[in-house]
Amino acid sequence: MPNAPRPPRRVTIPDVARHAGVGQATAARVLGGYGSTSAATRERVLAAAAELGYSTNAVARSMISGRTHTLGVVVADVENAYFARAVRGVADVAAKAGLQVVLANSDEDGEKEKAAVQMFVERRVDGLVVAPAAADHEHLDRAVSSGIPVVLLDRALAGADLDTVVVDNRGAAKAAVARLTDDGHRRIAVITSASPADDGTTLAPGADIWTTTERLTGYRQALRAAGIPRSAEVVRHTGYDRAWARSAVLELMTGEDRPTALFTTDNVATLGTLDALLDLGARIPADVSVVGFDDAEWATLIRPRLSVVSQPVQELGGLAADILIRRVNGSTARPRRHTLRTAYVPRESTGPAPARVRRLRAPRQ
Repeated sequence: MPNAPRPPRRVTIPDVARHAGVGQATAARVLGGYGSTSAATRERVLAAAAELGYSTNAVARSMISGRTHTLGVVVADVENAYFARAVRGVADVAAKAGLQVVLANSDEDGEKEKAAVQMFVERRVDGLVVAPAAADHEHLDRAVSSGIPVVLLDRALAGADLDTVVVDNRGAAKAAVARLTDDGHRRIAVITSASPADDGTTLAPGADIWTTTERLTGYRQALRAAGIPRSAEVVRHTGYDRAWARSAVLELMTGEDRPTALFTTDNVATLGTLDALLDLGARIPADVSVVGFDDAEWATLIRPRLSVVSQPVQELGGLAADILIRRVNGSTARPRRHTLRTAYVPRESTGPAPARVRRLRAPRQ
């Protein structure tokens, strides 16, 4: 097509240099953010760049400075409100430091996590925040060895010499379940989004996410402190899936000797649990008390409002980013675990154990 318009030509550093009346090397220093120039020269070059519509070549700039001004973040699922808020905390702190955030989801799959980390290493991000799903940390150690610092978010990894930002999951779970035992509950179930092994009762290999094991330990400690035997534990591993959690709770609550209280270890399990209880016509807390882990925005919109363990989620993400940026800027402090406090928030979904356990029937299909 002879009359087709030509695409606009990209403005180059020589163009800016000519327009500003300076040498190319001077223009390159100003636009690349390295070296030194006088304030007047810098102002003249930046004004010329703005007039011409010059945009920085990020790849070329990174080759000069050794920095890409980006942080990689790997979480389980950004659609989960918890991780969305944590990423927001990372992004807010990064933005103040002039850094961009690039995100990847692992879907709680260790191999997907490793692939995402490798991708970020190849793209030479300045640092990585990772909520680990993989049971090992060799891929993270390799990233550090290549000059990319790593901070773990939400979960610790045994044997990993990395900065880690978490909450006291064990203590928080123990305190929450203790509230239920104080209210007279003796048949308390825990619903957790880990994958079950073939026997349906224990964690499958590779599924021992640190937060899950810590919260289960806290649950068990609360039962022991109340004199409830190990044989009375009711644990349901439901996979990271709301429908799976709903199915597990329907079966649990329509069986013999059903629980009078449910403790859920994450938002996915909580939503599946509430879905099942609504289908059963269960009265909360008259028939069953419910405590969730994490204070999602919808927790106060449902009726009755949900009693929860509240976590400082954005603060967790912000602290992880702050530590990472200090590493990027050359900090050589010894890596350590940073543990933030949680708070138990009592609301209307919990109450005394019922004197008589009402039979619940499965909904018609």
